[in-house]
Parts: sequence; structure tokens; C-alpha cells
Amino acid sequence: MSVLLPAGHGGVRSLRAQRLARRSAPGQTYVLTVPTLYRRPVFRDDEAARAVCRIHTATWPWRDSRVRAWVLMPDHWHGLVTLGERDTLSTLVGRFKAITSRAVDDRHRVNGWLWGRGFGDRLLPVGEDPAQAACWLVANPLRAGLVERLGDYPYWNTAWLPPG
Repeated sequence: MSVLLPAGHGGVRSLRAQRLARRSAPGQTYVLTVPTLYRRPVFRDDEAARAVCRIHTATWPWRDSRVRAWVLMPDHWHGLVTLGERDTLSTLVGRFKAITSRAVDDRHRVNGWLWGRGFGDRLLPVGEDPAQAACWLVANPLRAGLVERLGDYPYWNTAWLPPG
């Protein structure tokens, strides 16, 4: 069975580009998930975790995007990011992966790779409170049973500090 495409339509590549463009709207806020390669718990190592955390305090990797909240779990990173005008989500996440990979010691990489392929993203719907999304995101260590109090987990930050 063949599918008829409108004249001038670029096929699968064009559809993929259109989908990515819709997913990458400046000013929109996204929940991002970036897993380590093979979901290895690299960030149980404090030195590796601190190296990635230092990237969050620099402004240049993010350019005009804003990281509103983030948490570094043993085998993945979550971020609540408002996309700026100068990057797509793919470009921003690619830069984050490249910079953090170079920051982490070689022993944590497999053939040079720290992060797995791709990333997960979810557009924060209009009307959903970003502060609530940030609280949910940074509470991941509690839900995972890594700590009993969020304050005991060192690898997170948010523009909105949760109560208690």
C-alpha cells in the first residue's frame, strides 16, 4: 500500500524535521530526561556527580535558555528548561552532553561516551505550574529511596525551593 504525500512534501525526513521543530519552541518549558549510556549509575561517584553539577552554575552552556530545576540521579539527569531563542532542544541537550562528558573523568565513559543516545522530553502544558513541576522533578531522589529528606541529597537545584 502506498501513501500519497502532498506535492512538494519532503517525506519522512521532512516529517521528522517538522515534528522536532514543533517540539522545540522558544519560550516553552520542557521536562527533559537524559540517561547515561546503558543506564550505568555513574553518578554514585561523588567526583563525577560534582563535575556535572558545576556545569549548571555556568551560564554559557545554556546560552539564552533557562534551567529552572534539575536533579542528577545515579543513572540519569532530569531538567526543567525554558528554551531560549538561540537553540533547539536537540542542540541544547547535545551541548549539555558534550560539556558534561568532557568534565567527567575518562574512567566513567565507555569508548568516550557518558550519555546514551537521544533524550526524553515533555512539553509543560499551558496552565501547568512550573514550580509544581520543579518540586516533582527534584523529589526524584525521595521517590527512588536514595534519601529520606530532600535536603540530604546534594545533586539538585531549583529556582523555587520546596518548603521544608
